[in-house]
Amino acid sequence: MKHILYALGLSVLLFSCKEQETTATYTPRILTANEKFNESYDGKDSIFTILLKKDQNTSEIKEEFNVKFKDTLVKIQVNKADPNSATDKFASTQFINTQKTALLVQLADNSGLAAPSYIIALKNGKLNVVSLYRASNGKEDTKYTTGINKLGRAGYLVNNDFFITNVNANVNLVKRQNPEERIQGEFILNSPDKTTLVFLTPSSLYQVHYPSDEVVNEKLAKPAPQSDAELTEWVKNNYIWAKNKKGITFLKFHDSDRIVDIKEFQ
Repeated sequence: MKHILYALGLSVLLFSCKEQETTATYTPRILTANEKFNESYDGKDSIFTILLKKDQNTSEIKEEFNVKFKDTLVKIQVNKADPNSATDKFASTQFINTQKTALLVQLADNSGLAAPSYIIALKNGKLNVVSLYRASNGKEDTKYTTGINKLGRAGYLVNNDFFITNVNANVNLVKRQNPEERIQGEFILNSPDKTTLVFLTPSSLYQVHYPSDEVVNEKLAKPAPQSDAELTEWVKNNYIWAKNKKGITFLKFHDSDRIVDIKEFQ
């Protein structure tokens, strides 16, 4: 009897270990148009589990995350042609919808460059892994490839190429100034209605209304400061938000005698 109980206990233990080691590797698809990832899920428990782990393989202990879809550990194969490029380690993970069926993740990467970012989401009843990557040959790409940047409650800007709204997980391609390169400028402002993104480029304020793809390239008025830090403050004090005939809000240079309420920019 003891032998039978021992055998049963060992079987349960082995089965549990096997369950914990269940993994699935996904080759991400490319996002080519605006897309929503806000599917509902009626299950009692969350369909995703985020696991915090400590990486002991580096000189400094740092936090990393794993993601489970139901009971399966999710791996992403970064290079379609190389199975060894699959990884389950993420430097950051965050839900991007209230249903908690969509995650924005960034790989844990020690290369020194901004690691790739992905959407992991339930869609049409299946797990989708979507790459947030667009090819670019910009001269200053290294400077403006900064990974995931949170823009307050509005959402996330990824490498100046994607804007992801919080709450409902709308993923939008940000219209480029030059189709062959990501926007060569620093994001500095978001419109009061959170739909127009403003980038400070060397000679202008490149503005994108991401829901419509309408853009305005507002030349910097003279005399403008030379340093980026001074320029940002100067823009806040010398430009105002104004709606065009379509009701879209863009920044416009204003008369220096006009009193500006700084709350317009917050």
